[in-house]
Amino acid sequence: MHWSRWPNFSAGEFRCSHTGKDGMEPAFMDRLQSLRTQYGKPMIITSGYRAPSHPIEARKDSPGAHATGRAADIAVRGGDALKVIELALALGFTGFGVNQKGGSRFLHLDDLPNDTGRPRPWIWSY
Repeated sequence: MHWSRWPNFSAGEFRCSHTGKDGMEPAFMDRLQSLRTQYGKPMIITSGYRAPSHPIEARKDSPGAHATGRAADIAVRGGDALKVIELALALGFTGFGVNQKGGSRFLHLDDLPNDTGRPRPWIWSY
């Protein structure tokens, strides 16, 4: 992948922490870059691609959105979290996981289509 297409991100932010592989989908990264540009503030990526063997994915019945390269978790809280969700909805993101309690507050964003066996659009909390 040509990471220069996404000037606000680097490959290292998205590599699987278990395998070191980069499996991000360019279309997702285009959408995420659009979000970052509209948001106008840095976005700290806490989780990007996860290989199916990653411990979090391996515990699931089937690997989740991160294993498709079409998801990212972003460290954000409060009013900024709401702004990110508003922008993400307008840009066509379809999966929204919200963790806004405790010390590691974040949003999960993905753009999975509705035909993946996971209903979309969808929102959930952790």
